[in-house]
Amino acid sequence: MFPLEVAMLPGEELPLRIFEPRYVAMVGDCMAMPEPAFGVVLIAAGREVGGGDQRCDVGALARIVDCQDLGVGRFRLRCVMGERIRVRRWLDDDPYPRADVEVWDDEPGDPVDMARIEDVQDRMVALFDLIGQARGTAIRSRDIVAAAAAAADPSILLYALASRVPMGQADRYAVLSAPTQPARLEALSEAVDTVTAMVEFQLSE
Repeated sequence: MFPLEVAMLPGEELPLRIFEPRYVAMVGDCMAMPEPAFGVVLIAAGREVGGGDQRCDVGALARIVDCQDLGVGRFRLRCVMGERIRVRRWLDDDPYPRADVEVWDDEPGDPVDMARIEDVQDRMVALFDLIGQARGTAIRSRDIVAAAAAAADPSILLYALASRVPMGQADRYAVLSAPTQPARLEALSEAVDTVTAMVEFQLSE
């Protein structure tokens, strides 16, 4: 397990520079696997380096797609986030953080409302336009949203949209840990509203 100060979402890329001895050992063990991967969870309190952190129990599987050995106990990794996972129980941090986990697919529920997704997409375009106004630069708002909206699977689509919104870690974790697709859409919608309100406040000053 690799706790981070960021809630990573399925589908995102995760570049890492590994230098802490415990994670150097973890990478060595991972690279001995047929499909090298490790779990990533958000740190609820504490820091990434040194241990002693408090960890959330929902995360995602980071699949290592490129590993460069830089020598002297250092690695550069490129990972792609895969399936969502849930920690059943934490094990001893010896020699690095470990946990018993399970893949957590979306729970059964009502189908996601595509009209509501389209509404969130429109509000995201408006949000990016506001951000461009605040920065004094043009942003290709519809292209950003359209790139995410190319996904046909609603589960992948919602994660892709959420990954493009500059939301806080608590909101990202709410999207990640939503048990159903409609709940994830609701979390994303609330995050878009929160960020929009913040940008509008900045523009009003």
